[in-house]
Amino acid sequence: MGMVTVRYWAAAKQVAGLAEEKVSADTLAEALAAASTARGPAQAVDAFDAVLARSSFLVDGAPVGSRALDSVHLPDAAVIEVLPPFAGG
Repeated sequence: MGMVTVRYWAAAKQVAGLAEEKVSADTLAEALAAASTARGPAQAVDAFDAVLARSSFLVDGAPVGSRALDSVHLPDAAVIEVLPPFAGG
């Protein structure tokens, strides 16, 4: 597994409690699961997962789109951007 950076924006940053973190993962699904597990108490995990469910993702600047998260393989040192819906579009 490679180390990747997960960057959070807007509501994702607020619920994560930090702007970015490093996790070990081979796929986007694994990276998000590792980030979710790091949130601690179940209530924090639920809030974090709710934001992730309505977010879009970029991997090294490329949109993930509608691909299954477990099909998005991550190179070592990849940067994942978590982008919740923004007001005003």
